[in-house]
This record gives sequence, C-alpha cells and structure tokens, in this order.
Amino acid sequence: MGPVTREALQTRERIVEAARYLFWERGYGATSVSEILTRAEANSGSFYHFFESKESLLRVVLETYLEGLEPAIVGPARGSAADPIERIFAILAGYRERLIATHCHYGCPLGRLALEVDPENRPAHRLIARNFEAWRGAIRSFLEEGAALLPGDLDREGLATLVLSVMEGGVMQSRAAGEPHPFDRSVAQLRDYFQRLLSSPARSNPPLSPQVRMRPKSRTSTQSTRRPTR
Repeated sequence: MGPVTREALQTRERIVEAARYLFWERGYGATSVSEILTRAEANSGSFYHFFESKESLLRVVLETYLEGLEPAIVGPARGSAADPIERIFAILAGYRERLIATHCHYGCPLGRLALEVDPENRPAHRLIARNFEAWRGAIRSFLEEGAALLPGDLDREGLATLVLSVMEGGVMQSRAAGEPHPFDRSVAQLRDYFQRLLSSPARSNPPLSPQVRMRPKSRTSTQSTRRPTR
C-alpha cells in the first residue's frame, strides 16, 4: 500500500465512526456494509482499501474503544472528584447520564457486542475481553489509590469485577425496563457495600493460617474459660 493521503485517512475515520454508531444502535449482525458506507458517505472501494471485511472493521472498532477508555470514561471521572472511591461512582454516574439522555435506549456497546458476536469469533472476543480488563484495571487503580481507607485484605480485582457487573447489569436492566430505577438500585447497593467497607478497619489483620486456626487450646486455657454446667 502506497502513502495514504489525509483525505483517505479522513474517509477511514468516517467509516470507523459510522460502524461504531451503527453497531451500537442496530447491532453488529443487523448492520450491513452498505449501511455503514451510506452513513460514512464513502464507497466500497474506500472500504476494501482499508478493511478486508466487516469482521476486520469490527476489530478496529473494538480497538478504538480501548483507546478511548481513558479520555472518554476514566479521565473525566478522575477530574471530577479528588476522592478515589468517588471517582468510581463518577464513572457510574456517566453511564446514568447516557441512559437519561437516550431515554434508557442506551446500552453498553461492549456488553452488546459480547452477547451478539459469534463465540467462534475469538479475535473479536479477545478484544472485548481486553476492553473489560482495561475497564476493571481503571477501577482497580482507584481502589489502590484509596487503599488506606479500605480493609487491607480486600480483593481489589474481585471488587473491580463487581463494579463492572453492576454497571453492565444495571444498564441492561434499565434498557429493558425503559426507566433508570434498576440502574439506580444497583448503584445504591454498591454504594452501601462501599460504605460498609469504609467503616471497617482500614488495616485488617492477615488471615490466620490453617495450622493456627486448627491449633487446639491448652487444657489450662480450656478449664479457665469453661463455664460451670447447671
């Protein structure tokens, strides 16, 4: 392939953005290449100059979600709150705003693609998994910043997975219900859980080893603490 002109790059960008929108609005399977080209105001020659197929375009779209996580999702949340835990809820608030702005028609594009794309399409699913991993990583980084406020033995990766599940599940339920209450209830339960974590000792003692937990009490200790039977 020879040098690519600025005009050609702009055409490629329009095709990718058109695909992003249509895959989100209609779904991957229901979107045809001709519909993408119509929205992008491009021709088939331009499409096949850059992409071998709709499937290869899908992979590029998934890569753009990875690239956009920090500037579109994480960065605004970081700038909106000084408290690292509140940054997590700022991310969730951003998804709620999308629900409200679209009258609860919004669905997480990654969640939709994860459900819709053929399981045999492993390259696409690997990219979807990388997106979810990056999302969890952003949440985990905020948990690490707030580590002094949280129990020392907290499973941060597990909690980051829970936050992602609350977002995805809340968005999906609200879209089905046509109103934001399922999302709000999910986030309220998550906040309650965080409040309980924050009110527990910030530095927990490490869990006892099985040998220590199973060590029998001495006879003297047992006798001194045994209550008389009636």
